[in-house]
Amino acid sequence: MKISRSWQPVAASVALALVGSSAVTAGDQVWQGGNKEWIGTWAAAVTHGNATGSTNAGLNNQSVRLNIRTSIGGDRLRVRLTNIYGEQAVAVGAATIARPNKATPELSDIDPATVRTLTFNGGSASASMNKGAELLSDPVDLKLNPLEELVVSVYFPTGTGPTTFHSNTMHHNFVGPSNLTAEAGGAGYTTTRTCCWFFVSGVDVETKKAPGSVVVLADSLGDGNGSTFNGNNRWPDQLAERLDRAWGKKAPGVLNASLAGSRLNHEGNEPGAGGFPGFNELGVNALARVNEDVFSQTGVDTVITDLGINDIWMSNDSADAIIASLRQINAQAKQKGLRSIVATLAPYEGTGAPGVWTPEKDATRMAVNAFLRSSDEFDAVLDFDKVLRDPARPSRLLPAFDSGDHIHPNDAGYQAMADAIDLKLLK
Repeated sequence: MKISRSWQPVAASVALALVGSSAVTAGDQVWQGGNKEWIGTWAAAVTHGNATGSTNAGLNNQSVRLNIRTSIGGDRLRVRLTNIYGEQAVAVGAATIARPNKATPELSDIDPATVRTLTFNGGSASASMNKGAELLSDPVDLKLNPLEELVVSVYFPTGTGPTTFHSNTMHHNFVGPSNLTAEAGGAGYTTTRTCCWFFVSGVDVETKKAPGSVVVLADSLGDGNGSTFNGNNRWPDQLAERLDRAWGKKAPGVLNASLAGSRLNHEGNEPGAGGFPGFNELGVNALARVNEDVFSQTGVDTVITDLGINDIWMSNDSADAIIASLRQINAQAKQKGLRSIVATLAPYEGTGAPGVWTPEKDATRMAVNAFLRSSDEFDAVLDFDKVLRDPARPSRLLPAFDSGDHIHPNDAGYQAMADAIDLKLLK
């Protein structure tokens, strides 16, 4: 189910990436062989299928073709599939990875010269994901440049049950009958989706250059609501571009673990202010997802947390409740040996139905921001509120940065957030 634009929850975006060390930190996720390491180049936070609709019904004798854009390059890659929110084992009948075919306008077409079969468990072209489990592919010999687009195609020969998926992809993806994973042309993919990375949660690259990865733990500002569709203009995308221009092969990977509608203290299917019904696709509370979405990422060195605004507008949480959860994420990140960065909450007056924004809720937002600006607990504070607000009316977004719903930035707003980062902080 796609959230209608009037209900696209905000998020406070994300991202500052960072890290200058290749030391193994969270969970020893970096594989070292000689001088090469595995580092995350792309990631997506995933959730349980919605209570109704196609994400609940799942896939059966169908293929999906999913478009993603990576951050850093490498000599080889591997793909992570996930059934972590599944209700049964899921069979993977076949899977490929390729570059898109830039010679055609169809986003479902792939470059036949670059198609690589994904294998698992030492060479098998098919595999099974246990209920609640993940599946890591064997290494793939496909040299990847920074900021490259990739297309992952997966065939599910039997019913999957409710999917594990990421909804707010801001990119077209495709579904079609039977095994279409090796088809260069996308005509067989008869359904175009405006959402949904199904059962795919990460891509790693093998490289001896990158210093690690930074994970963005955010909501819809990190997920790119309000940015140009198929444009890769989310805040973390633009951060990755800046890092590549500044540091080239020494730039860290940027892993976007944002979920539109994510809350610190509430489940995605909980209702919110103004009659908002809640959906599974908004995810579990942030503290319940940090182990999977942050600490398990490959080579992670830094986490940037930009959460809390949805707790205010949806749930009317107190400043103390929001601050307590931000402090807890920070404490857990530090315990894992990660650098922990936090962002202030951006303004949103003028959005939604009556009760979504109130002066009292804005006072809560300002109290959270005041605490963050004065705190010395975090390694750094990103003042996204200051970047995005209208100086003439600080409870609103600057009109030049407003996508039109008064809560999500447009491309220029996301670029301003990226440009506001002093990259010297990232070293």
